[in-house]
Amino acid sequence: MGIPCGEAKRYTGPDQKTKRAAAGVGRRRHTLIGMSHDDADRTVTTTAQTAVTPEEEVARICAELIRIDSSNYGDGSGPGERKAAEYVMAQLDEVGLEGTLLESEPGRATVVVRLEGEDSSRPGLAVHGHLDVVPGNAADWQVDPFAAEERDGCIWGRGAVDMKDMDAMILANIRHFARTGTKPARDTTFVFFADEEAGGTYGSHWLVDHHPHWFEGVTEAISEVGGYSVTVPTPGGQQRAYLLQTAEKGIAWLRLRAHGRAGHGSVPNDENAIVRLAAAIGRIAAHEWPREYIASVRELLDTLGSLTGLSSTDDDLEPLLATLGGAQGFVRGTLRDTANVTMLESGYKHNVIPQTATAAVDCRFLPGHEDALMATIRELAGEHVEVEVVHRDVAIEAPFSGDLVESMKQALLREDPEAVVLPYCLSGGTDNKALGRLGISGYGFAPLRLPADLDFAPMFHGIDERVPTASLRFGARVLGDFLRSC
Repeated sequence: MGIPCGEAKRYTGPDQKTKRAAAGVGRRRHTLIGMSHDDADRTVTTTAQTAVTPEEEVARICAELIRIDSSNYGDGSGPGERKAAEYVMAQLDEVGLEGTLLESEPGRATVVVRLEGEDSSRPGLAVHGHLDVVPGNAADWQVDPFAAEERDGCIWGRGAVDMKDMDAMILANIRHFARTGTKPARDTTFVFFADEEAGGTYGSHWLVDHHPHWFEGVTEAISEVGGYSVTVPTPGGQQRAYLLQTAEKGIAWLRLRAHGRAGHGSVPNDENAIVRLAAAIGRIAAHEWPREYIASVRELLDTLGSLTGLSSTDDDLEPLLATLGGAQGFVRGTLRDTANVTMLESGYKHNVIPQTATAAVDCRFLPGHEDALMATIRELAGEHVEVEVVHRDVAIEAPFSGDLVESMKQALLREDPEAVVLPYCLSGGTDNKALGRLGISGYGFAPLRLPADLDFAPMFHGIDERVPTASLRFGARVLGDFLRSC
């Protein structure tokens, strides 16, 4: 994927002396209580001068989180997020912060901590990540997916991209606020959710349903799958562009259930459930979903055309999309609604025709398209195939304008002044969907400046997932800058 693989080594982060010093700074923070303002100011100044910075410990935190297997298989059989949540709680406690650990089910743990801002009269902000990861089959990887090995300046492992990298950036900055006695710009609720990789039933949606008070006063949120860079060709060379996620397609996970007549495998049967299901799958796969460009997609394509100097039409976008490298898959998925068959199940013996057959279909729809998509799927499935909704979630869209967006842009550009920032729509989904039920506008902003030859986007749920340590340090700086200025 663009980076050669050298000799691997286990990433351990700072030595124990440095870690003990960092913990000591956290304990000294408690001495501010009951002091005079002058003494407190002197203590905060001394602490700020000696504290470990977010960029100095973000790689360590990322590696330690990756080593905690929090695989989410979607059926309740995984290890859960409890160990990862306990790790986050310990990191907060080390610097004198009291987090709250909440379990929706045994082992399905979410951590919340709220920091007071410099201006509590302003609307609050939510900054959130998720602690679960999709499974990783070690046989497919070059390294153990839960060892957090370092190769060629990258930390490898499941969650390095999705999204223990951002978890580490968030946690490193929370710890820095506590060590130095400084505050974010406004009241900020930090959340490390469970269960994002299975739709958030035991994480974000559960928290919104059962503990919405944590988001009282919050109007905006930032999370994953945005703020990372791509390098595109230009007439004069290359241009680095950061993709700020402003929209997400909606989700409809469906089960097709075909009915037929059971019988002996040697007897002709014109009511075979498998055949009926196969015909429905064929119709769905062959359906040409119409293209429609929502505002974020149109602005991305228009600006990309201006940067690259490539002319394109709505009917021929391939040359323009190709300039995005691995990120083109995410963008291509937002040009229309989609429906992909992902699982099949039927039968129990070679010579028995079953009376039912099922298929799982992952549908993603653009804002405003849910009803039309469902009607189309039911029509394509046909009269002998039922369509069951297993899980659904909304499409969301936020403006690429306003004070929060400007704060994200400026935080990136202060670190990378020659870059540009572009909006885009995510073909997948995040926990921002759940927060949207509370009227909270959500954005994807996990800032990473990436090497031009790193095929980053395909590593979401892919093999050999990895993140450059330099990118982590960049992200920790940008996120901290944003939190102090937004």
